[in-house]
Amino acid sequence: MNGSPPQTLSAPNPQAPRLWALVPCAGNGSRARADGPKQYTPVAGQPMVLHTLAALRGVHRLAGTLVVVSAGDTFFESHDATVLVAACGGSTRAKTVFNGLNALRAQGSQADDWVLVHDAARCLVTAAQIDALIDACVDDPVGGLLALKLPDTLKQEQDGRVAQTVDRSDKWLAQTPQMFRIGALQQALEAAGDAVTDESSAMEFLGLQPRLVEGSAQNFKVTYPQDFALAEAVLAARKA
Repeated sequence: MNGSPPQTLSAPNPQAPRLWALVPCAGNGSRARADGPKQYTPVAGQPMVLHTLAALRGVHRLAGTLVVVSAGDTFFESHDATVLVAACGGSTRAKTVFNGLNALRAQGSQADDWVLVHDAARCLVTAAQIDALIDACVDDPVGGLLALKLPDTLKQEQDGRVAQTVDRSDKWLAQTPQMFRIGALQQALEAAGDAVTDESSAMEFLGLQPRLVEGSAQNFKVTYPQDFALAEAVLAARKA
């Protein structure tokens, strides 16, 4: 583990499972066509991931935040983000999260502690949205995720043409954070393999049904080049 300054985990309290944030930060940003990992691309005056971490710092119930980076990533050696950093990123998101959970356990977190996994590139999330997720899930037997009811008409494609219109009434767009017990998520990821693209999918693989908690359209994942301008505009509007 590395980072500046390092954090020390407090002694576990079996009567009160703690809440941790885990931020996978090992992607290369190929779809964003960024110069280097997209999570470090400047947005509104600072690297995108620092906006993400600022929102997590505003959630006072979190016992700490672990950022998982690729081996050799030195970004946090020169940026004081007061987080734990684990250089154990994998070749897929699932591997990165799984390795990060193992790192949390090695630092003293417990199997029944909660972990909120949040995309580094969802830099517009707010502390209020994260708190709403915690409120909805902290007493849930499974956990859950922020999500947004699908606002647009959904088409199924075949050979570049519309094959049919899909009923959207029960469709949601998955967002993050996604909040589950550390031990349960470790078991789910190990069982589901590294092809799953989010933590909810791994829990679903075990036959569980995570709770859907309404998020915000602004909590989008910066993925494509045009997304940076939109994120910049939202952050500027909030400052104003």
